[in-house]
Amino acid sequence: MFPMRRAVTVALAAIALLAVGAIFGLRGTPAPPAPAAAVVRADRLAQTVSQAQQRLRKVPRDHRTWAELGLAYVEQARVSADPSRYPMAEAALRRSLSVRPKDNPDALTGLGALANARHDFTAARSFAREALKINTFSADAYGVLADAETQLGRPAEATAAIQHMLDLRPGLAAYARASYDLEQRGRLPEAAGLMRRALDAAVDPADVAFCRTQLGDLALAQGDLKSAGAEYAAGLAAAPDYQPLLRGRARVAAATGDLGAAVADLRAIAARTPTPETLMEYASVLRLDGREPDATRQLTLAQAAHRVFVANGGRDDLTAAQLALATGDAREAVAAARSEWRRRPFAEVADVLAQSLHAAGRDREALPYATKATTASPHNASYAYHRALIALQLGDRATALTELRRTRSLNPYFSPTDAPNAARALSALEAQR
Repeated sequence: MFPMRRAVTVALAAIALLAVGAIFGLRGTPAPPAPAAAVVRADRLAQTVSQAQQRLRKVPRDHRTWAELGLAYVEQARVSADPSRYPMAEAALRRSLSVRPKDNPDALTGLGALANARHDFTAARSFAREALKINTFSADAYGVLADAETQLGRPAEATAAIQHMLDLRPGLAAYARASYDLEQRGRLPEAAGLMRRALDAAVDPADVAFCRTQLGDLALAQGDLKSAGAEYAAGLAAAPDYQPLLRGRARVAAATGDLGAAVADLRAIAARTPTPETLMEYASVLRLDGREPDATRQLTLAQAAHRVFVANGGRDDLTAAQLALATGDAREAVAAARSEWRRRPFAEVADVLAQSLHAAGRDREALPYATKATTASPHNASYAYHRALIALQLGDRATALTELRRTRSLNPYFSPTDAPNAARALSALEAQR
């Protein structure tokens, strides 16, 4: 799968949303670039917006410029972690369609990208398909389609979309998606190989940093802390303070017990991009460090950030479920996770629903979802651990032992909180044999 039919080229699109920024589930939510790079990108986006606005004042029926403006607004929302730009983006993209209702793949692709950003993956898929009916050679539309199909739990369809993207424009955006697709299917060496090829051709520091981040995350997912740390360090040498690299470095620090370093990096990330995901991760490490009041404050901020996302047209019951789990509201976690599962049967959603049901004491209901998660992503140590906990609660020690051994084999450092618990549970079960 994924034959390389052209030479590798690595170049970010002018609107990075359709490149690496739109890849949902790519080993964590992508964060904006480092401060210096963020300033450059923010300035570039501001210039794009300004030029588009000037053009539209002169030519108000230029549908392509309306579409370009809409995409720029979506990218501004991503870079700044400010979803209030989403309504502005939708207005511009809808205006493009009103000016040119037919034969307007740019607006449709933009609306698909916006729908992905708002986590409305069904709508994103529909927009991408409509765009492809008009322009069957749009790599951007295939990228939007691939992201949507992935999150809707349709791996074969996602793989097909990514293959089209590779055939049409085998740059960093396509390689990143292909790498994640391979990772989801447990083909981690091949996933890393694709990112290595992208790195070999990378010139721009932001591209180097992105590739290093993905390689570090792949190493970390396999419990190779040394290699992961080396990748993050090499990336930071190219782009100091690049936030995804800081996040990776924080995870390595937490895994090795250096909570002070982990807290420092996560504090910096949360200050620059206070998304629910970054705030929840920061809270979990603060809690591990015994700083419960600080952790509670971060969770309160995460809840507020989630409300802002929803208020601007977003839909994310998965994050709502994770927040409910973090704050001890198992009933709300179950309701939110079930709602998300009805929308998209993705592996991560199955895992969170299983965790929620387990927290609510409903382990028999939880087991099928835990099994779905481990079947869909057999190389995810966290999913294996969660299935082990459910099996233990149900008295199935044989399954629990198998899953705990698999957890240790896959990644003994999968979580600074849960990995030690998994190790203790495994030792106890093995001692009873």
